[in-house]
Amino acid sequence: MKRTRETNALVSIGIVGLVVLFAAPQSLELFAVISLTTAVSLAILALSLGLIWGYGGILCFGQTAFFGIGAYAYAIAALNFGGSSSAILVAILVAAAVAAILGYFMFYGRLSDVYLAVITLTLTLILYSVIRRTSGPEYKIGIAKLGGFNGINVPPINYPWDSNHFLFPEQVFYVAMVALLGSYFLCVWLTKSHFGRVSMSIRENEVRTELLGYDVRLYKLCMFTVGGAIAGLGGIMFANSIGRITPDVFNLYNAALAIIWVIIGGRGTLIGPIFGALVLFYLTSFLGQQSVVNINLFLGLVLIIFVLVVPRGIVPSVVQMWDRRRSRRMTARSARKFRRRGRTRVKEGGLEE
Repeated sequence: MKRTRETNALVSIGIVGLVVLFAAPQSLELFAVISLTTAVSLAILALSLGLIWGYGGILCFGQTAFFGIGAYAYAIAALNFGGSSSAILVAILVAAAVAAILGYFMFYGRLSDVYLAVITLTLTLILYSVIRRTSGPEYKIGIAKLGGFNGINVPPINYPWDSNHFLFPEQVFYVAMVALLGSYFLCVWLTKSHFGRVSMSIRENEVRTELLGYDVRLYKLCMFTVGGAIAGLGGIMFANSIGRITPDVFNLYNAALAIIWVIIGGRGTLIGPIFGALVLFYLTSFLGQQSVVNINLFLGLVLIIFVLVVPRGIVPSVVQMWDRRRSRRMTARSARKFRRRGRTRVKEGGLEE
């Protein structure tokens, strides 16, 4: 029964994703499509954190570091290579490599979860501070100037067979949605595999899993690296959605925002962080149009409310409510059947007498 429900949920998510993929560019204005592309790229970032935190038990407070590294690596590679085809692959590999190197020292150094969160956050803030100081013309990689706080103009994605023809914003949205759906189903497959089951065992009880003979450090390192690669992919889509990447992608606000997305959407699920990112993105965009409510105050209140009232997040809470309601219906249905059988037996007994 549970497996059937999970299969139905995956099919439903796939259908909804395909409907949005093909319908959004046809029914929305250009600005709305660009805004949706940005939201999708942030959803990929939320998915990456939902994977490593919800299934690997790794609280990374600096997931935006790999997000920004992927965006910057793409911009630099695309400017130097003269096209986006190889730049996308390079950017994903760079983000994964940074995550692997950092993860190696953290996990094989046996750092606790608190120190891990602090180190990843520190990396993000270091990148934010350093890149803001690269305004001069001497700060460049190849022909790509880092631009300091002004950032880099990002070359748009081009056709793989022709670097002179670039994708329009509607086509960039198609690529971003395919990236989100592909990343989501990759994460689903990963969590259902032997690797995913061991990672969840590490999340629940690291010592017991290690006593069973598994190399806990290697599993956590692989999970962390995959999360970094997915975050880098989200950074690539984000850079293409707005056409520019600045050091603000590494700031503390964005680092905390990714954590809030996962908490609100539901840690321990994959669709929850995506849902949380999309909802909060449009909610904060709407609140940004007025000057009465401070956005930071609003986000803080939302976080406190969800931690106290809905600690499991929206998606797990909705699923739990649905299961309870369904269980009550089945219990009531069984009780009615039992009463009907009792009446029938009484009637049959009376007739026999």
